[in-house]
Amino acid sequence: MASPALTRNRYFDALSATPDLIWLGQNTNHIAPHPAVRAAMIRAVEEGAFNAYAPPLGFESLRSAITADLGTPGAEALVTEGGVNALAMICRARCRPGTTFVTTDPTWKWPCLFAEQAGATVIEIPIYDPACHYRLTPEALRAHVDERTAIIYLVDPNNPLGIRYTRDEIEAFAAIARDCGALLVHDCTYRDFAEGHHPALLADPENTVVSLSFSKWLGLAGLRIGALVASPALFEEMAARTTSVLGASVIAQRAAEAGLAVKAEWMAEVRGVDRANKAMIAEAAGRVAGLALPVFPSHGNFLVLETIGAGIRPEALVECYRRRGIMIRQGTYHTARFGDRFVKVSTSVPTPWVERFCALLPSLAEEARTLNDLPPQF
Repeated sequence: MASPALTRNRYFDALSATPDLIWLGQNTNHIAPHPAVRAAMIRAVEEGAFNAYAPPLGFESLRSAITADLGTPGAEALVTEGGVNALAMICRARCRPGTTFVTTDPTWKWPCLFAEQAGATVIEIPIYDPACHYRLTPEALRAHVDERTAIIYLVDPNNPLGIRYTRDEIEAFAAIARDCGALLVHDCTYRDFAEGHHPALLADPENTVVSLSFSKWLGLAGLRIGALVASPALFEEMAARTTSVLGASVIAQRAAEAGLAVKAEWMAEVRGVDRANKAMIAEAAGRVAGLALPVFPSHGNFLVLETIGAGIRPEALVECYRRRGIMIRQGTYHTARFGDRFVKVSTSVPTPWVERFCALLPSLAEEARTLNDLPPQF
């Protein structure tokens, strides 16, 4: 019998090997890249720039562009191999046995794993509830932190729900973190799809670390590039824990720098496509009895499609779409407690992909109700 690790890897390898697979499950951007970004990558390849290591903290021009884009000129950026690497670094720096790592449920699962690997106890505050408007409240957070709390981890906009926190909420969370001596980690992976996003570094620059990714808005998931941004003191603390001692991909960094230079025009196009795709999915879901969108519109490049009211197992709907060459994601990827309620569908993708998803939804909803023999999903 194959190990769990090998089974998971072969699952994604099979997806990657599927001809013309429609990727609607990983929140990645599949809209054709901006010509300047493509040209930057090609130029780096043709010049053989990848033959040498990059600076260990990232090219200075890129580091400056990241802090300028975030609106935090007094902070420092550390370029990492994807946003997940930045979060792993933060957990290594602060989590240890006897501490707690406080986040929401649902949340993004991998930092929870990193915290547990370092010996911390993970506390997940449930927010999948219309009573709290699917969001963490300062009162709920305050009830779950104490002197043991090492990290408060906030995904904003939340993945998978798509809610976005206000400036007042961010300032309240920062104050709670400061009062209990915890580090506030503000995962801003999806900030570029949100209206009115407020980085926590602006609320408390001395006690906050922001993590960023170029996978979602710029479509560089396979190139693995992200960053953390922090005050000079916290930057030094985190840099001492980095494993990126030889720097992130040169090609990825040049693409990221080119992307930031054209971001305003690029994101106007991407967000227009994203909004239209969300509206199309909402209309299609409304034609299937029992399906629901608990959060609409989403501030991320995805939607939660609630299936429990339609009597559909999320895994069954995922498998039905997989058989048609479309990947969507089951709720249990994000949350064991609420995972039986929903699937997640990405929306920063070509319009024909969403048209195909919507056209199949009525028939696959019916098929999913009869499907019981399901392979493992990850």
